[in-house]
Parts: sequence; structure tokens; C-alpha cells
Amino acid sequence: METLTDILEDTSGFEKIARGFVFTEGPVWHPDGFFYFVDVRTSELFSIELGKPHRLVRTTGGGNGTTFDMQGRLINCEGDSRRLTRTELDGTVTILLDKQDGKRLNRPNDVICRSDGTLFFTDPALRVPVQNRDVGEGAVYRLTPDGVCTLVCWVEYPNGLALSPDEKTLYIANTRWTQYIHAVEIDAAGAMVRRRIFADMSIDATNGVPDGMKVDTAGRVYCTGATGVWVFGPDGSKIGIIETPEVCANIAFGGDDLRTLMFTASTSVYTLRVATPGMPVPWYKTRG
Repeated sequence: METLTDILEDTSGFEKIARGFVFTEGPVWHPDGFFYFVDVRTSELFSIELGKPHRLVRTTGGGNGTTFDMQGRLINCEGDSRRLTRTELDGTVTILLDKQDGKRLNRPNDVICRSDGTLFFTDPALRVPVQNRDVGEGAVYRLTPDGVCTLVCWVEYPNGLALSPDEKTLYIANTRWTQYIHAVEIDAAGAMVRRRIFADMSIDATNGVPDGMKVDTAGRVYCTGATGVWVFGPDGSKIGIIETPEVCANIAFGGDDLRTLMFTASTSVYTLRVATPGMPVPWYKTRG
């Protein structure tokens, strides 16, 4: 049976690479050699090269989860502005989506891209006052490259998202009430076929909740939660918890070999080396 020792290359401890934030989130690796991440509370998007100071890229409308589309354009969930944005290659910002069937989105939280260019994103409702909601429930949607947005499924409090290596399973972290990860089987169009509970993340602790998720090339699922980052085998078996110095909200694999795991942990950003690469964002594969 696997243990954390099997998946961690460096067990000597975390490296703190940036500090002085309020609540960090939304990490994603750019293959030009840097990470993006956000400070949700200050609505700022940053970039950082390993070993160098971070720098401010732009302000956001409560930026949170990030990914790249198949053209290498940065996609950002902006919760305060209740929208998805796309940063064009020339740096201009486009509102990609702020309504679904004419109804205003609640608070987009996390977003991922499938290899056909489809974007999946979570839209929890809980933090939007009832009187301000057009959609009363939390949901996961898919947005196709031609701009068609469709409901995938309703979820209590959908938060982080990840895809299995074969892109047939969509993992959804549920943050509030019962804390768990859904495994949603999807078809070629991205529609739900069936779903099940992949992992129960309930624990008698309050320092963290199921939130950001990533998957490595072996199909292991990494999900932030109470006390740190929980690691599960492809079958949902719990391998262990990487205990973090601060409450951790999200993670991303980066570096040239995708084996540097970045942790956006409250006021700081940390890294730790792992033995198995993370699954690349699909756009990476198109760069040759």
C-alpha cells in the first residue's frame, strides 16, 4: 500500500516562496517558467518565477480559480464580479461568461479545461445573499469553445475541479456540510452519465475544507482539506495528508518536469517536490 513517502521526492519540508498576502488561491503553471496565483481578498493576480520575487499582473473582480484555454489564454473565475474572464494574448481582458440561460451566475469558483477546449467551472450559491441569486443552487457547468454553456449537475457547494487522466471522470470537491469529493462520469460531450462519492473528507478539524484539486499522471487525486492536502489513489483509497504550515486552499503542479507542487496557503505560497508529475494543462501539449 502506498504512503506519502512513496509520492514525495523531498521530505525535508516546504519552501516558502512568497508571503504577505491575505488569502491566496488559483495557482496554475505557465510553461514559460512561472506560476500565476491570486489573492482573493485583495482581488489581485500575481505571477512568480521560482527563486524570484512575485509581481502584480493586474487587479481582478475577486479572482479565484484559473486555467488556460487551448490557445494559452488565461481563464479566471472572478467571484466578486460573478463572471469568467479571459486574458487575451495582448493582455486585454474579455468577459467570457456572466450569465447562464439569461440568469446571472452566482460566484464562479474554479475552472479547468478539457483537451477539446471545453471549460468546466463551479458556481456555488451559498455566499451570495438569497435575494441576489438568479440561480438558487450550486452547480457545475460546461462551456464549449463555441460559447454554449450547459449544466453538468447540481452540487451542494461545488468548489475545486479536476479531470482523471483519461478525461472520463470529473472530480468535484464539495466544501460545506458533508465534505466529500464527487466522481462524475461524463460522456464525450461533457454531460453527466452517473456520479458517486469518490472520497469522504469529513474530519473533526476546522483548519481547511475540500477545495482545490489536481491529479497526477498516475491518477492520484490531491485535494486540499482539513490539516493540509489529502492524497487519494485512483480508487479513492486515502494515501495520506500532506500537512501544510497554513490553511491551504489550492495547489498546482509546475516546473519543467511538473513535479514541483505549489501550495497557495492563506498568507503565503509554498512549494514541495513530488515523485510523480502532475497532469499537464491540455494547452501545454500543443506547444511542441
